[in-house]
Amino acid sequence: MKKLILFTLMLMCCITSGFAQGDNDKKQAEIKFDKLIHDFGKFSESDPVVTCVFTYTNVGETPLIINQAVASCGCTVPEYTKKPVMPGEKGEIKITYNGAGKFPGHFKKSITVRTNGAVEMTRLYVEGDMEEAKK
Repeated sequence: MKKLILFTLMLMCCITSGFAQGDNDKKQAEIKFDKLIHDFGKFSESDPVVTCVFTYTNVGETPLIINQAVASCGCTVPEYTKKPVMPGEKGEIKITYNGAGKFPGHFKKSITVRTNGAVEMTRLYVEGDMEEAKK
């Protein structure tokens, strides 16, 4: 009898816990980018700084906060808004690549974006071809 009561109590706790977790998933922020890769194309070593903007939307139900945006290399710098993005609103992450002092040729850099959203980490990529300056 004691085992039956204990088993029933444990089953009820598990079911209650499962429902509580399911509700939290629906109410989280969620980031959706318009694109995940940007190609700068070809640009000259004599003008080595290029910039692009990644636009995102909070498609979740709570405010979205970008906790961190970190580039794979010091030559790539992300800038982003620190204030929360409300549900349905858009935000931007500006990426600047500085090829000064780098060898000409193809490059591909990643930017890791961490948020409070349902998907906590997203990776963005920038790439391009820096051509040798004409002499």
